[in-house]
Amino acid sequence: MVPVNQPTEGATAAAVTAANSVAHQSRPRQQLAAELRRLRDLAGISGRELAKRVGISQSTLSRIEAGTVVPPLPQVLDWAKAVGAEEDSQQSLRALTEAAHSPEVHDWAASLAERPHLQDDVRAFEEDAQVVRNFQPTLVPGLLQTADYARRVFATFDPPYTPDALTAALAARLDRQRVLYDPAKRFEFLITEAALRFRPGPHRILLAQLDRIISIETLDTVVIGVIPQDVEASTTIPHGFVIYENEDHALASAEPIPGSMVTRGPELVDAHRRRWVALTRMALFDTDSREFLAELRDEIHRITTH
Repeated sequence: MVPVNQPTEGATAAAVTAANSVAHQSRPRQQLAAELRRLRDLAGISGRELAKRVGISQSTLSRIEAGTVVPPLPQVLDWAKAVGAEEDSQQSLRALTEAAHSPEVHDWAASLAERPHLQDDVRAFEEDAQVVRNFQPTLVPGLLQTADYARRVFATFDPPYTPDALTAALAARLDRQRVLYDPAKRFEFLITEAALRFRPGPHRILLAQLDRIISIETLDTVVIGVIPQDVEASTTIPHGFVIYENEDHALASAEPIPGSMVTRGPELVDAHRRRWVALTRMALFDTDSREFLAELRDEIHRITTH
């Protein structure tokens, strides 16, 4: 892949300008969508007709033009050819596509400057996806958290929430959990033993949290895998991440210290998928995971009663 600020050899002046500018654009994904839509409009081709020429569904084309889906470069070039785009435009589209495939990092403080919380952003990903795969190495995933556990986790955030914002974030997180009961969706969780033992409060908090996980695991829409501490490793344990899968697109998200990171580029999403598969080789599922959770719960219960 050619770096955004280093256009391909022979690029025209317009392409050079576009390639050098996208590195400074805050939303190259939206700019790519707008440019693809503009070129289609200029060509006077309907969405239905262009979808046929490019070999995609009309719904996928609509998602691309809305900026929800980031198409791979070959698809973008097919689009450009179908609308008769000039060489300058094709080079500009190359640069925009490469920039749009780079992870988007949103600074926590900036993201929260005008909103009390970011739960609605996550909810949108969850509601759009058909399959959600969530790996967490350090704490219980938000969709599985009890109210008390979630409240104490939110209380540790940096920058800190105000009391009112914390209350709003907690209410929104708990409301998000209704999606677990949607029969049209599937949720897969991989949780390390370390995350299951993470205790943001008294032992009773953790005990109630384990009870909830055991209960949620019985849902037909939910699969929970547990990675024991002493399992032989088949891969390294990375940061937590979530993969949101739909029939025509996918994205991955993570939460490094600087802020939330969203990846839409197909190659990078595939890298997350490969890591997920490697992590599943280390996990216990079904009866084995239920037994592990029950034994851990009993261990915590013994601690609370002594």
